[in-house]
Amino acid sequence: MHKIKVAHILHSVGGVDVSLRQILQNLDPSHFECFVIHGDTDIKEQFRDKNATSIVDYTLPIYRSISLKNDYLAIVRALRIIRKEKPDLIHSHSTKGGVIGRVVGFLTGIKVLHTPQAFSYLSADSKVKRFVFLTVEKILSKGNSVLLASSESELNRATKDVGFPVAKTLLFNNAIEPIKNISELSIPKTWPDEYLCTVGRPCYQKNIEELIRVLYEINKTQKMHLVLLGVGHHADQLEEVQELIAKLDLTENVTLLNWTSREDVLNIISKSKLYLSAARYEGLPYAIIESLALSIPGVVSDCDGNKDLIKDDFNGYTVKDNNTMNFCEKIITLLNDENAYHEFSKNAKKTFEMNHNILEKINDLEFIYRDQIKRYYF
Repeated sequence: MHKIKVAHILHSVGGVDVSLRQILQNLDPSHFECFVIHGDTDIKEQFRDKNATSIVDYTLPIYRSISLKNDYLAIVRALRIIRKEKPDLIHSHSTKGGVIGRVVGFLTGIKVLHTPQAFSYLSADSKVKRFVFLTVEKILSKGNSVLLASSESELNRATKDVGFPVAKTLLFNNAIEPIKNISELSIPKTWPDEYLCTVGRPCYQKNIEELIRVLYEINKTQKMHLVLLGVGHHADQLEEVQELIAKLDLTENVTLLNWTSREDVLNIISKSKLYLSAARYEGLPYAIIESLALSIPGVVSDCDGNKDLIKDDFNGYTVKDNNTMNFCEKIITLLNDENAYHEFSKNAKKTFEMNHNILEKINDLEFIYRDQIKRYYF
């Protein structure tokens, strides 16, 4: 039987890395053969398939920042690898993976499925940058690629902002395996038992400063601690966050943790009272999916990705327009209403099981791979 060969191209860090590993570890290896092209400074853990067999991977100069030299080298080297491996399909993930994958797909004539995990133009903190990034996305959408969105919000952005025809868009929600066992922490626990948590590097996207301001307001009436995980990778605004913590006299109320194992992250989320996010935009955030799987309600900003997972007054609360006081009020309400908390916890687990259990959803992705190859080549 001919196996469908899929090339995955990406900058493999954070949620993008989690996404790919969940896919690789659940695709049927008797029908699909994968290899990975990723950045040479990415997470070093070996990629493995459903049988725990190592997957071939290639490392290239794929970095988050824009560099004409490195990006050109990455495209040239990726092109050589694709011509050598001859995949049936390219699945690109992340902004940089999408640029490289779609250019290589155009040059080789191989069909490309692209999953942005949040479009690049959403990261722009100026109108000029937004225009440039959005223009690049529009140009790349014209080739032989199909947008495989990670959320309904991303799907809507693709058609309304970027200009993808509806016929060239598909949806495969980010999903994970059920979390059955929680490992013991491998790092010292330096925070109190009662705490809130969030996962995300201090940067424009994650808007961590807003969470610090929310925590300040909470602590005026109710003492609470915040554990912030993942501050050590591409943390553009770490100094600003540290300065704000000191300015608001919250040093004893905030724990900043560098990147640690996924097992430690799950342990910390599982014991948190609530999961928080003040992000300005997301694809479909894995940390929130994990919190849902662990029955932890969320209070989050009403942005792309967040609002696809947290349904207001069902499994948590969403907050519009960086409303610090409303954010604070929602957290305090949920912490002090035992009945609502219990109901939201049940609904969190229900949301995960219905929409984000990859053991149930992987068949959908396998169908998409087969269908796209059939449509393109036959």
